Amino acid sequence: MKKYIAEVVFLLAAISLILVFAIRPPEPKPEKVPEPEPLPIPEPVLLFGLPVDSFTVETAPILRNENLSDILVKKNISYQTIDQLARKSKPIFDVRRIKHNNHYHFFLKNDSLQTPAYFVYEIDNTDYVVYELQDSLHIYTGQKPITTELKTASGTIKSSLWNTMQDNDINPVLAIKLSDIYQWTIDFYGIQRNDQFRVIYEEMYVDSISIGVGEIYACQFQHMNQDFYAFQFEQDSSLSYFDQEGNSLKKAFLKSPLEFSRISSRFSNSRYHPVLKIRRPHHGIDYAAPTGTPVRTIGDGVVTRKGYQRAGGGNYLYIKHNSVYTTCYMHLHGFAKGIATGTRVKQGQVIGYVGSTGLSTGPHLDFRVFRNGSPMDPLKVEAPPVEPIHEDNLTAFTTLKDSLTTQLSLIPFQE
Repeated sequence: MKKYIAEVVFLLAAISLILVFAIRPPEPKPEKVPEPEPLPIPEPVLLFGLPVDSFTVETAPILRNENLSDILVKKNISYQTIDQLARKSKPIFDVRRIKHNNHYHFFLKNDSLQTPAYFVYEIDNTDYVVYELQDSLHIYTGQKPITTELKTASGTIKSSLWNTMQDNDINPVLAIKLSDIYQWTIDFYGIQRNDQFRVIYEEMYVDSISIGVGEIYACQFQHMNQDFYAFQFEQDSSLSYFDQEGNSLKKAFLKSPLEFSRISSRFSNSRYHPVLKIRRPHHGIDYAAPTGTPVRTIGDGVVTRKGYQRAGGGNYLYIKHNSVYTTCYMHLHGFAKGIATGTRVKQGQVIGYVGSTGLSTGPHLDFRVFRNGSPMDPLKVEAPPVEPIHEDNLTAFTTLKDSLTTQLSLIPFQE
């Protein structure tokens, strides 16, 4: 009996113990302490691809008549090393091309001697050349990052397109770009006061400084109460400009053989000759321009005559473009390299330079056009356009054109 009671007591004690542990609240788990986030490692500040924080940088302009040797000697670089650098540099950058007022930079080690580790020369606003002056003499070129900004511009002509852009704080290089786009449709020597323009374009920057004009996406030029539109569109893997109907702005002939000048004498059947002092036909247009101004052929063709008329046109060229049209360029100062009778030329190619040879009172180009052998007014030449927008591209072109036309219409004309 005692044994039974002892067993029961033991069993009850065991059950009690089990119950105690069963109903005992679980011990709280230790809280996880979040690991501290690693501090961000700051990006190194780079100049010409080199870490500025690791060096002391000295900058200076190239002095007049200063060369690479003069500059490097200032930092106790031996003439032997300078000679090696100049030789190694030849296929990469000719050190003789170092220009007055361009800037250079020394990257100096932070030691007691401030030993030069790198020499950097800025070739232009974007390109530079790096000379590594440490154990191995290494030379390479680089380019600063270029950023682009989409911009709009407009203006009303008061004197010239160039002056209008300067007055309106627009990069005047845009004037050259516009003259290139419209060179087949607008004679920029004949633009009128109160003509207007609107443009959507891209301007390029390096270190927040403008370095030029990039792509031109759309423009509108109001000339003599007529709107001339140009829309950039890619066709056959090539970017070209087209008007609102999808016709290419590029035509068989340029509007003028000179990029910038003024008409000093027009086509006439009776003009007073300034040298001969008599009236006689002048079957051409005189473009006044400085001596040496490049003269371009207005279209593809073949040089059929090249010569000199002492009592007439001075140095002259004839170019046959097709079975109908021939052009003549007179009073040239000289001919472009490679131009000879039989030479094939491409539209816009420089064929000679403005001069005052022959019977002439000053530098100008006498430009003439012959249709089926008969002289005609160059300003009245009608040149057919090149290939228009392909039918399978019309939908994409129309969508783009409509969008750009709306954007252009929202640009107010500056006075």
